[in-house]
Amino acid sequence: MTVSVLVVDDSPTMRGLITAALRRDPEIEVVGSACDPLEARDAIKRLNPDVITLDVEMPNMNGLEFLEKIMRLRPMPVVMVSTLTQAGAEVTLAALELGAVDAVGKPGAGVTAMEAFADLAAKVKVAARSRVRVGGGVAPAPAAASSTYRAATDHVLAIGASTGGVEALLTILSTFPANCPATVVTQHMPATFTANFAARLDRASAARVSEATDGAPLERGCIYIAPGGETHLEVGGLTPRCRLVRSDTVSGHRPSVDVLFRSVAALRRPMTGVILTGMGRDGAQGLLEMRQAGASTLGQDEGSCVVYGMPRAAFELGAVERQLPLSRLPAAILDLCADPA
Repeated sequence: MTVSVLVVDDSPTMRGLITAALRRDPEIEVVGSACDPLEARDAIKRLNPDVITLDVEMPNMNGLEFLEKIMRLRPMPVVMVSTLTQAGAEVTLAALELGAVDAVGKPGAGVTAMEAFADLAAKVKVAARSRVRVGGGVAPAPAAASSTYRAATDHVLAIGASTGGVEALLTILSTFPANCPATVVTQHMPATFTANFAARLDRASAARVSEATDGAPLERGCIYIAPGGETHLEVGGLTPRCRLVRSDTVSGHRPSVDVLFRSVAALRRPMTGVILTGMGRDGAQGLLEMRQAGASTLGQDEGSCVVYGMPRAAFELGAVERQLPLSRLPAAILDLCADPA
């Protein structure tokens, strides 16, 4: 099946580069382009594309405003194309909350178009098969510190996610109380995005959320997000700490969910593993190793996933004890990590 794509960007050069990158894939047809949201609106009506690639900054109406209108009036798969700057990352994260399926960075200093758009075609094809959902676009209120809930002191919670994970992690972590379990998270995301994402989660959660640093001790009430880029997040030691390990990609990713889960499995202490929406198989084998080591394991169910790839692979491998819809995962996770006393 051929995926039809509309390219929306105010730069003729960028439209050409995106179009060229997509046309290298025989399963994708670029059916048109538009220089701003007004042109894009007419093109959507006329061409009925399967997927839109959407620039963040454009004249007449910025990409975020246009995305909100798309998701409200005509929900469809959208892949954002963003500058890899702090401002670009913040807007892109907001777009993912609004319902964009995924995002790619534009070429920049030291990054060629070939490198920047290496996985654009794959993301567009995944978007075409994804479940389009309408995000609220409103920051959830942080959970109040609970006077009754108490996570077990030595319990470690590990979460892995990819496509659709921004919404899923916000949904889960915004419910966490200030005394939540020590939590480590790997979300597939560009290096320039993860610090902003951690800050966004920190504002939404009563717990402390930060980008993981090498040597940081795992503490109750703290959530550690794997940095994107050149390292994998692992945990280890008698008193567990975060480790940022430089190595090749694993399961096609860096950071890799498999790497994180395997390191947690080796801790040999109370632990829970959760695998969320995402394309591919990253995390399936690692979650199985966690389960074999005695962990409780949960997977997001097909109906609530943007892309039911990683949870499906883990479930079919026997790594997932229970599959639950996203709405039921927060309570289930906190229950598994609670202090039995």
